[in-house]
Amino acid sequence: MKKKGVLFAAISGSALMLLTGCSIPQKDTTKYKVAMITDTGGVNDQAFNQLAWEGLQKFSEESGAEVSYIESKQASDYVTNMDRATDGFNDLIWGTGFAMADPIVTISKLNPDISFALIDNQVPDAPFNVTSVVFRAEEPSFIVGYIAGKTTKTDKVGYVGAVRTDTSMQFEYGYAAGVAYAADELGKEIEIQMQMTESYADAAKAKAVASKMYSSGCDVIFHSAGGAGYGVIEAAKEWDRYVIGVDKDQSYLAPDHVLTSALKKVDVAIGLVSGRVMDGEDLGGETLSYGLKEGCVGIPENNPNLTPEVQQAAMEVMEQIHNGEIIPPKTEEQYQEFLSERGLYDGKQ
Repeated sequence: MKKKGVLFAAISGSALMLLTGCSIPQKDTTKYKVAMITDTGGVNDQAFNQLAWEGLQKFSEESGAEVSYIESKQASDYVTNMDRATDGFNDLIWGTGFAMADPIVTISKLNPDISFALIDNQVPDAPFNVTSVVFRAEEPSFIVGYIAGKTTKTDKVGYVGAVRTDTSMQFEYGYAAGVAYAADELGKEIEIQMQMTESYADAAKAKAVASKMYSSGCDVIFHSAGGAGYGVIEAAKEWDRYVIGVDKDQSYLAPDHVLTSALKKVDVAIGLVSGRVMDGEDLGGETLSYGLKEGCVGIPENNPNLTPEVQQAAMEVMEQIHNGEIIPPKTEEQYQEFLSERGLYDGKQ
């Protein structure tokens, strides 16, 4: 029995030596680490994902945190990539876009010691370690809709979306209400053509949809189609018409044809929330809503393709939204109520 005990101790000691001799990765406790998982638009989508990554990079510069991203090529990558991020000793993991809700719920429950955040969607019954960040996208959408209505010469404008969701409807109905508001001011009817591409990445399809709208008489189109929206911008250049960008100031993509952009300042929001979580604030289970009042939506300061009169009028509308005098709709029901209360014409086609 004694010999067996000695042998067991020797084996245990050898095993310990083997374990301690292995190069098992250890977490660097001096660095706060944040990762983000993109949706299928990719990190260079010229819109949402790119803006989120720019926000994390700025956060890193200001805080010293280490940041990284993992790109998703298809929706089936979301859970896998989220799980990969948990292996990287990250303190906070972001999912970008509405489609990340279910993957975040799945992975966060398996990793209670890691904080997760979803930007641009709300996780229902969120686990204690998940924070949701949403935008009042109907606010900038109303403003650019108003600009489109005040700018059109053909009295026909368009809207190209990607996948129809609760989030995308904020853009759709906010924009339509803004157009209607401008049409009422001008005392005329303005037709609004709308179509979804069913993809955030298919720029060719978005270009075809936009080209059809331009050929039918639309002279201004607002897109909220993520990376696919680049196709709408290309169509605007080919048809020599106007396009309204989304998420970030997209005027650099077509300086002569981008009328303005509906800003969703993902970079600002992702930096704010990352900082709060890094500082130890418990935001788990909460849903944070950001809009004009928080400085997280709006339009660019410089819009060289707008007339001074339209620019000034848009600023006044923005102030009314900020003060609560105008509450842009974000659902079909709210949109119909908005029209009914003001006796406005529904130009949606």
